[in-house]
Amino acid sequence: MKRSIKKQRFLSRCGAPALLALAMQTMTAHPLEAQTSANQSQLAVSSTPVSISNALGEQSPYLGSVPTGAPTGTVLPLSLSDAVDRGLKYNLGLIESDVRERTAHAERLKELNDLLPNVTASISQTSEQVNLKALGFNFNIPGAAIPVVVGPFGIQDARGTVTQTIFDWHSIQKVRAASESVKSSQDSYKSSRDVVVLVVVNAYLQVIADQAAIESQQAQINTSQALYQRAHDQRTAGVAARIDELRAQVELQTQQQRLIAAQDQKAKDVLSLARVIGLPAGQEFTVETAVPYRPLEGVSLEKALQDSYANRPDYASAQHDVRAAELSKKAAVAEYYPNVTSSADYGDIGPNFGNSHGTFAATASLNIPIFQGTRVKADVLQADASLQQKQAELADLKGRIDQDVRSALLDVNAADELVKVAKSNVELAHETLSEAQDRFAAGVTDNIEVVQAQESVSAADQAYISSLYTFNISKAQLARAVGVAERAVRDYLGGT
Repeated sequence: MKRSIKKQRFLSRCGAPALLALAMQTMTAHPLEAQTSANQSQLAVSSTPVSISNALGEQSPYLGSVPTGAPTGTVLPLSLSDAVDRGLKYNLGLIESDVRERTAHAERLKELNDLLPNVTASISQTSEQVNLKALGFNFNIPGAAIPVVVGPFGIQDARGTVTQTIFDWHSIQKVRAASESVKSSQDSYKSSRDVVVLVVVNAYLQVIADQAAIESQQAQINTSQALYQRAHDQRTAGVAARIDELRAQVELQTQQQRLIAAQDQKAKDVLSLARVIGLPAGQEFTVETAVPYRPLEGVSLEKALQDSYANRPDYASAQHDVRAAELSKKAAVAEYYPNVTSSADYGDIGPNFGNSHGTFAATASLNIPIFQGTRVKADVLQADASLQQKQAELADLKGRIDQDVRSALLDVNAADELVKVAKSNVELAHETLSEAQDRFAAGVTDNIEVVQAQESVSAADQAYISSLYTFNISKAQLARAVGVAERAVRDYLGGT
């Protein structure tokens, strides 16, 4: 068991290509360990880790949600489409992505504000008394009394003021960069939707696999019970040894242990599915969509690669990031350029509004930067470094998209073959068990062959369940790699 756990941890670090190795491992592993390995497999598209907690991290927002509503007190039938729809509404990762998109809109509005007119209005009432000597008026005129203090007197002023940037290339480029950032955040939101779809589908398929494992274990228990009863009857009749009865009883209890473990795993995976789609705490539900084996047809490597560059929202987001970085660099360079501003005001001023006159002022200014220290140079260097980083990230993402698509198609094709082999192995194992039971009933051999054949049936059933799970999630990964998860994953899986 310890060795199996170490293998699982190693595979979890390998990423999506480990799917094939994991599926092959489950074909030969102990049945209980095979089921555990399937539930803990790595399901991430390498460009965006989207899978269970060991791929995303236990604190990933995509594994959480905002639970909505109250438990209904009844068992809720939940189809795969319903689960995906709920995930796209209540998944925490998508909600946070929406917040980031709105934040980008807010940043653009802030940058745009520097280019818009600023209009203000004011009404003031002033009461003033002036000391002429303090202002430098210190005259002595013989025979005339010159007052030292004038006032108090009042001034009332009602005025409107408009300021407007006529031309500022720096601000214009900043607005353009912010607009590209908004487009990037919009594409990032679309990418988050694809991530949520894959997370929900993965959680749903895990519950289906758990349910199939429970049904398989229950069938094994029924077989073991019949084997034990036959061994008991034969020992009572004196035609079989006590060891045959003990061996059958051990096998029965082993299958019961596996059933308990499978039921526990399903209960935990049901909780995980409820978490990612925002079901109220305590709401009971059953998965209603069957996802049987369905070959994937009509998908070629050339078409998938072509579609991926056209459809992947994360690739479009990275392109907008590069464009935003280019414009940010131009904005930094534009800090060296002059700008033109204007201001105007009009108002009514006087001792009171009954005795007042209109006044106005209009100003246009050309502001020429002469020396600004090293601030502008630092801004340019920083913007250039950011641009180089975004360009490198875009080039890397382009290469990873190619790898994602090729790896996903390899996984789909390999998993398809594994399902066929596993299904054939199940049929052979059941045939072997039937023949072993006949030989034991005829007294030709003891029940060692029967127990071994039953173990082979159990392992074959678990391997088929694991391979079918791997095949279906591989198809979902391919839809994510091509960038059409939200549109195509239900068609890829079928029966939804």
